[in-house]
Amino acid sequence: MSRNRPVVVLVDAYTSGKYLPPEFAALGADLVHVQSTPEFMSSMPAPDLGVYRAALVHEDLEKTLVRLEEYAPLCVLAGQEPGVVLADRLAERLGLPTNGTTLSEARRDKYLMGEALRAAGLHCAEQLKSRDADALVRWAEEAGRYPVVVKPLNSAAGDGVFICTDAEAVRAAAEGILGTETIYGDTNTEALAQSYLQGTEYVVDMVSYGGRRYVCGVWEYEKRLLPSGRNIYDRERLLAADEGPAPELTAYVEKALDALGVRFGPTHAEVIVTPQGPALVEVGTRIAGNMHPGFHDACAGGNQAALTALAYLEPARFVERYGGRRYDKVREAVCCTTSTTRSGTVESIDQDAVAELSALETVDRFDLKIEPGGTVRPTVDLYSSTLRIFMSATSMDRIDRDRRRIEEIKDRIYRLRDTDAGGK
Repeated sequence: MSRNRPVVVLVDAYTSGKYLPPEFAALGADLVHVQSTPEFMSSMPAPDLGVYRAALVHEDLEKTLVRLEEYAPLCVLAGQEPGVVLADRLAERLGLPTNGTTLSEARRDKYLMGEALRAAGLHCAEQLKSRDADALVRWAEEAGRYPVVVKPLNSAAGDGVFICTDAEAVRAAAEGILGTETIYGDTNTEALAQSYLQGTEYVVDMVSYGGRRYVCGVWEYEKRLLPSGRNIYDRERLLAADEGPAPELTAYVEKALDALGVRFGPTHAEVIVTPQGPALVEVGTRIAGNMHPGFHDACAGGNQAALTALAYLEPARFVERYGGRRYDKVREAVCCTTSTTRSGTVESIDQDAVAELSALETVDRFDLKIEPGGTVRPTVDLYSSTLRIFMSATSMDRIDRDRRRIEEIKDRIYRLRDTDAGGK
């Protein structure tokens, strides 16, 4: 790596954050990784540090700043959700393009996020946070509207999110959250109760620079409610930029980002279209978890990782070519996540089942989310799903046909030992 190349700092580049380094490198930059915790987070695969010029473990803000100053970085951004607050602090102190620290916590804490939107006059859920399960139950009973959503304040991927239909369920959900840890290792000292937003949920992904934004994609979620009150992901489908509620969603998310002080970088917003209009579920100031560069290039004419790199390294070019514009849908596209009721340790991968999956016409690529020696458990959230499958075609009929076949194949992919009665 040349010492004359510009340097970009990524904080906690877990999961889809791994797609950022090659895009920055392609535009001539070197990378430095900052790990916000003493050890890597066990809930996610560790980043490949071999692609970085240096890898720092953050312990003290002043010490980390001194070490980063040696590289004279052009920008600091979060590689994934747990790095958001630290990236904001580092970028602000280094005088780099940043969303700042004033609303940084509101870009991570779901209660503060909702209150920031409410203060801006945007439609959002009613809510209460508390350390006391009884207080959350009283709030739900006094509101007199069920279902109610109970969740952690600072997690993601459906972790600890329950849809509750009565007071007993609210109490059980709150008690199940309080005192436990999120997937990021944070202790849940409070739980959040929110009014249930009735309607279809969508994703709006963007990249911003200096407040000029490009819409990378609008996706429609398909979820399934389990008897336990957990709402699991089945798939997300790409809409055309002018299809259905996409323009309304885009306009709403623009206002939400303004309310949260977002002017730079990638964002991943989840929004429900209610009878009263769009309402934010949450927004992360990082690239989407289901983003894959090649797949998104083929289906939407661009991808969030490459556009993020362009925005930071060549901002004038980004603003000229992409500022205020939207993607063009090229093909029908679906990202499918498979669920299971099985449990056990993965003994091996069934290569015949993998070959069957690979041979399906509409399957572009897929991720085996569990390796031999890992654990399969019944799916309750995104992190306990078993496969992530990217599908595209000229028609949704073909995708739907292959998706039915995926349901027949998915539980044969992993050969398990120590299985429960549902295993094979």
